[in-house]
Amino acid sequence: MKDLPLTRREFIRGTSGFGFLAFSGFAPSFLAQSALAQTPAPERDRSILVIIQLAGGNDGLNTVVPHTDDRYYNLRPKIGLRKGLLDINDDLALHPACKELHHLYNEGNLSIIQNVGYPNPNRSHFRSTEIWETGSDSDTFQREGWLGRFLDNACSGSPTEDSDPAAVHVSDMIPQSYLSIKSHPLFGMKAYGKFDRSDDPADLAYEKLLQAKHIDGNATYLQQTMMNTLVTERRVERIIAKYKALGNYPNTKLAQSLKRVAALVHANMETRVYYVSQTGYDTHANQLNNHQRLLSELSAAMSAFQDDLNAHGKDDQVLTMTFSEFGRRPAENGSGGTDHGTAAPLFVMGSKVKGGLLGSAPDLGISEKEDLEYATDFRGIYSSVIDKWLEADSSHILGEKFDHVPFI
Repeated sequence: MKDLPLTRREFIRGTSGFGFLAFSGFAPSFLAQSALAQTPAPERDRSILVIIQLAGGNDGLNTVVPHTDDRYYNLRPKIGLRKGLLDINDDLALHPACKELHHLYNEGNLSIIQNVGYPNPNRSHFRSTEIWETGSDSDTFQREGWLGRFLDNACSGSPTEDSDPAAVHVSDMIPQSYLSIKSHPLFGMKAYGKFDRSDDPADLAYEKLLQAKHIDGNATYLQQTMMNTLVTERRVERIIAKYKALGNYPNTKLAQSLKRVAALVHANMETRVYYVSQTGYDTHANQLNNHQRLLSELSAAMSAFQDDLNAHGKDDQVLTMTFSEFGRRPAENGSGGTDHGTAAPLFVMGSKVKGGLLGSAPDLGISEKEDLEYATDFRGIYSSVIDKWLEADSSHILGEKFDHVPFI
């Protein structure tokens, strides 16, 4: 059997460890009836959120560069940027690799929110990512993600075999952002190629189960679930194969991930949330070259995605937001890089955003051993997205009220 579903492992993880059902497609109707919750039944013109994770910790000071501040160059005598900067205002500029993002900014379709972080920051990749994904305090350990809680609190209607997934991710792992108390059908896929993993030993067992004729009990239950998953996956694969992109997508993992998201948006999938990831931002060494490449890929991919949405008339439905688990230290290290830090800027893109520069710039009046003090709590950004874009109640989802950031 060819074109087997991509994410059997997600099914296993979802049912054995995370407390919610995770499929590579849709929960079948018989399963939905026994699930803990209802899944979303949104209208096809409702707003869509796309999350881009910049995994590893993006260096904020070399993304939005305070090029008129001598203290920046004192802290970074070797990796401080001087040439080719893309002016935002008299004092700040984007990295030279962000040409496409600079154009979006000038067109009013990009908001840059400075100095985003949270109180009592944690510099562990795993823990800080968990804090961002759950929207929790740094001293609170929470399993459910902020988007999973959105699905729990803002969904109505019972799923059927024809239901679209509540959330989609282009990655090997289910984002913790999606973890929920109630059950919601999820879909996961890779950035490239067909959904064929016949070389995976798990697929062989999966195929045998699908082809079995005489099975009972839980195996029957699982077989029917997997059959519906297979139907869903093939539908998605057909959508992607037939899609005619109208944006100039580079052949990078991030760009191809966003191209697949664009295909599903264009097909009027009722999915409200998409999640893609770009890795490599842990730039402890050789940062100048690595960061240049990463930001170039990010800029080109985001621009192609927005151009594609514009050309297909879907731009007013989609809001795209980046995040990274932390920024980097203000002072460079001895290896031509930077170490784990605290606050950093993030981007929000879309035709409905109020483009411009928001938040206060980092205060560089610090010693080489000190770190940046955040100015904007990332949960204020989440609150704005939930209340004004997804049209839900952020105080219920996040557990308290946070000041909105006016990018919508």
